[in-house]
Amino acid sequence: MSDQPSSPPSAQKPALRSPGSSQSRFQVDPVADAPKTPPGSRSSAGEESKSRFRAVNFLNPSDAAPDAGVNGDTVRSEASLHSSTGGLSHFSDTHSSTYYLRTFGHNTIDAVPNIDFYRHTAAPLGEKLLRPSLSELHDELDKVLILNGYPYGEELTAAEIITAKEVSDSKGGSVKFGWVKGVLIRCMLNIWGVMLFIRMSWIVGQAGIALSCAIVLMAIVVTSITGLSTSAIATNGFVRGGGAYYLISRSLGPEFGGSIGLIFAFANAVAVAMYVVGFAETVVELLDVNALMTDEINDIRIVGTLTVILLLGISVAGMEWEAKAQIVLLVILVAAICNYFIGSFIPLKSKESQGFFGYNAAIMMENMGPDFRDDETFFSVFAIFFPAATGILAGANISGDLEDPQSAIPKGTLLAILITGVVYIAVAISNGSCIVRDATGDDNDTIVSSLENCTDAACTLGYDFSICKEGGCKYGLLNDFQVMSLVSGFGPLITAGIFSATLSSALASLVSAPKVFQALCKDKLYPGMHVFAKGYGKNKEPLRAYVLTFIIGLAFILIAELNIIAPIISNFFLASYALINFSVFHASLANSPGWRPSFKYYNKWVSLAGAVLCCVVMFVINWWAALLTNGIVLALYIYVSYKKPDVNWGSSTQALMYNQALTHSLHLTGVEDHIKNFRPQCLVMSGYPNSRPALLYLVHAFTKDVGLMVCGHVRTGFRRPNYKDMMNEQARYQRWLLKTRIKAFYTPVFADDLRQGAQYLLQTTGLGRLKPNTLVFGFKNNWRDGEMKDVETYINTIHDAFDLQFGVVLLRLKEGLDVSHIQGGVSWPKWANGLSLFISDFNSASVDTKKPPLQLSPADEKLLTASQQFQKKQSKGTIDVWWLFDDGGLTLLIPYLLTNKKKWRDCKIRVFIGGKINRIDHDRRAMAALLSKFRIDFSDITVLGDINIKPKKHNTKMFEEMIEPYRLKEDDMEQEAAEKLKAEEPWRITDNELELYRAKSNRQIRLNELLKEHSSTANLIVTTMPLARKGTVSSALYMTWLDTLTKDLPPILLVRGNHQSVLTFYS
Repeated sequence: MSDQPSSPPSAQKPALRSPGSSQSRFQVDPVADAPKTPPGSRSSAGEESKSRFRAVNFLNPSDAAPDAGVNGDTVRSEASLHSSTGGLSHFSDTHSSTYYLRTFGHNTIDAVPNIDFYRHTAAPLGEKLLRPSLSELHDELDKVLILNGYPYGEELTAAEIITAKEVSDSKGGSVKFGWVKGVLIRCMLNIWGVMLFIRMSWIVGQAGIALSCAIVLMAIVVTSITGLSTSAIATNGFVRGGGAYYLISRSLGPEFGGSIGLIFAFANAVAVAMYVVGFAETVVELLDVNALMTDEINDIRIVGTLTVILLLGISVAGMEWEAKAQIVLLVILVAAICNYFIGSFIPLKSKESQGFFGYNAAIMMENMGPDFRDDETFFSVFAIFFPAATGILAGANISGDLEDPQSAIPKGTLLAILITGVVYIAVAISNGSCIVRDATGDDNDTIVSSLENCTDAACTLGYDFSICKEGGCKYGLLNDFQVMSLVSGFGPLITAGIFSATLSSALASLVSAPKVFQALCKDKLYPGMHVFAKGYGKNKEPLRAYVLTFIIGLAFILIAELNIIAPIISNFFLASYALINFSVFHASLANSPGWRPSFKYYNKWVSLAGAVLCCVVMFVINWWAALLTNGIVLALYIYVSYKKPDVNWGSSTQALMYNQALTHSLHLTGVEDHIKNFRPQCLVMSGYPNSRPALLYLVHAFTKDVGLMVCGHVRTGFRRPNYKDMMNEQARYQRWLLKTRIKAFYTPVFADDLRQGAQYLLQTTGLGRLKPNTLVFGFKNNWRDGEMKDVETYINTIHDAFDLQFGVVLLRLKEGLDVSHIQGGVSWPKWANGLSLFISDFNSASVDTKKPPLQLSPADEKLLTASQQFQKKQSKGTIDVWWLFDDGGLTLLIPYLLTNKKKWRDCKIRVFIGGKINRIDHDRRAMAALLSKFRIDFSDITVLGDINIKPKKHNTKMFEEMIEPYRLKEDDMEQEAAEKLKAEEPWRITDNELELYRAKSNRQIRLNELLKEHSSTANLIVTTMPLARKGTVSSALYMTWLDTLTKDLPPILLVRGNHQSVLTFYS
């Protein structure tokens, strides 16, 4: 410890001046270039090694080097000692051996811009750095935050980060590929499939040169637009492993990404089987009949199984070996293509009878137009060709293994589309220009007579293939799938090209599927899949996913019948392309500031057209497969949406939701309020949302999908507020509300008392028309046990709400509302399991599991029972509405909204009104007519003619006893003393006030008697809240009225609207 610089005690402020000094300076504690201790271990220096900042010493100017002084109000950051490249930024003076830290920004903890501050997550071995927080720069210097280090856990110091990076580099990094080896070669090999050699000639024979080129160009248009969209997404930030899944999920969100990721990985796994079976079929066809091991179908299975095992071995050996294999296969494939074109310029007499005559204008003109046979059409031929173009994501699928995905994916993908497209068109033109559609293969079918009456190209060249019109010919574009071998200079090389095309595509799919699946599993969107997320080796190879892909591929190889599954796979790929195009359109439409792709050659409308084209092509290829694909995507989308995974990727869906919310909020602000559109928008003074579940669930019952609900929380205290903690809690409880599916916002504020906090919330909560209009409280059951200044605050808050034209709702349960004192360590009854989660969700970390659970007291058991009563479905019963005074209709509207909900549907509304004894029937009919015009169903109307009679004596006596402690009793003291006491304790009840409001007091006592008489069995009572004139009625008297009115009753809501109509019978 003696080696370390001393630091001032954390509890006292450091002296800013030393004896005899005229100014203060900070001494920077330099950091060693490379500590000898391993980066994971801590030195004996204690807490300093854990912090981001060194302790600060204050020195005399004479103790410092001549030019090494820094500003007196700055602190030196270790992180700023290092440049972004990891080297030390020391500069040496030529006249002194002293190191200077004179670079701009290196004399303060305020950090200069650095790429390491913007990395998405902290990569292993310290690739991410943390900039100083605003608190570290803004708070007082004596705060423990700076002197004692960063409080949010142990952070690596800058020196440890640099050392760790050097250790990492010395051990050797993972294998990364450039754009040629990683993207271009893979895409070209995947696009140049077996279609090039054994189906292109047939397509030209059916569709002709012109339409064949149109088919290729249509496919190029779809893939080019998708390539442009892929490039835009790939250059809008760092791309990790996962290919199409990563691109779509980070753009459109987990719902679309999770849907496509699963089917895309599955499609790649089955594509392995398709390509391997294509290879096995070619091998078996080359074998002599006598060389077959068993029969043809089983030989395909045997060859396919051996092949996929070999490919698995290459893949598992590592991406480097797989890349080398791909290069070898590309060389063979390019040689085969060149072999074909060379052979097309060397016509041989022996090949003419089989339809190959070399380049000839007559053949070209004859093959220019279509000649569809066997019920083929343009779209059916297009459907056969298009799967050849579905390899454009082969490079993007290994995005995690690319050195620079942002540069490699655009260049490699678009260049591969261009090169392969040109080759496909060249092969189509070449096939149509030198090979006739039909040929017999018989050298004797020559024409001896005159050639003047010839109608086809073969005839003009001296051959009569007219017999082929009757069928049975085996040669020519339409009849011989191996015609390119015939044309080529060396036939076996074309066979090698077919092998190369199938094996390279199979190898690319075998690598793509596990990589995509691993990325999907890492995000944990589906249960039970995280076991496949584990990676092995320096490249984090997904060996488990490789094995799964191998099993899926082997299963389909053993089926050996892929005619049904093939169109589904093509549709899976097309669905991915459609969503990639839609992602670009969606992100551009959302206009998010975060959408800044460095690739500029895209257009949102072109991307939308590409998405539509992909969907059209899906149905052109196979309509039932397209419907099945869309059904699977929709089912997976619904599942992920229902599960609501806890991820936040900054998707364009979020950006567009924000845009729409902002736009609609602004439009709504320009629309005048109308009675028909009134809805209760409640500011619920709930405290922490999980502390008053009954209040929360009751309000949620009539605001869900109808109006706004904001959970207001006034935080009071004598200590200085920690706003950062409050903001963290706000995010935390908002997530909790979402998790419990309560549609509400949580808004906390710091204030001196409840009234001030409520004023803040009443005035500032909301946005435009999305602003609360009703304040909801819980009744203060314990008001007589606490200090009366709290009652004064409580009542004044109600007055403030009325001043601001808010409606007010009070909920009273005789058991109480607040369950926050019941912690997670209690033994919960079986019926309260759901509530235990409700309450202790945020207290689980503080519960000591070693201690035996505490038993609930009888009072707490009753409290818990009452707290969950609005969470469950209500039994058949009534909601009794005591609509005593017209407040605009809010007292009636809330019960109506409740009965529209499933949980309250079995409850009937009973209406109670005041009236005269001699007009009971008239008042009942009038109210029935009004309710009928309001279209509100009711089961009964009761007119109370005896409200104004005197209450029972014992109830009056109880009221007198309740107010006795709060009376001023001014007649028993001097006037000056009475006035002074009233000024100090304004809540006291004067004799004059008590006499003035005697009738109103008696009415509250009498109403309580009537409520007990008529509504003691109701599920809920909703009654008009009595009003107290501000400045005239004391807080104690008003609180006594509310208490007297609501005591010993079922759950009761006291409601008072703002006396503006909220109900209307006009259309």
